Amino acid sequence: MTIPGLIFGVIISTLYGAAFHFWQGGGLGKLILYLILGWTGFWIGHTVGNLLNWSFASIGPLNFGAATLLSLGFLGIGHWLSQVEIERK
Repeated sequence: MTIPGLIFGVIISTLYGAAFHFWQGGGLGKLILYLILGWTGFWIGHTVGNLLNWSFASIGPLNFGAATLLSLGFLGIGHWLSQVEIERK
């Protein structure tokens, strides 16, 4: 992984998290959650794509397609799980 590829990946994954927060709303805690989910999903997706030799929408050394799919998946599942409310008696 090159430095420009790493910087580009961080910028794109941050934009995914911020855009998801803009779409779903919430406070500072939700923004932090979405940023972490966007980063985690993006880099796990990139790594899985490399390990499985997928070259779906690659941009330079970055496996952009797999990274994007997993980032959006992490954001969707993380949002769904964050909606759970604990019932107190």
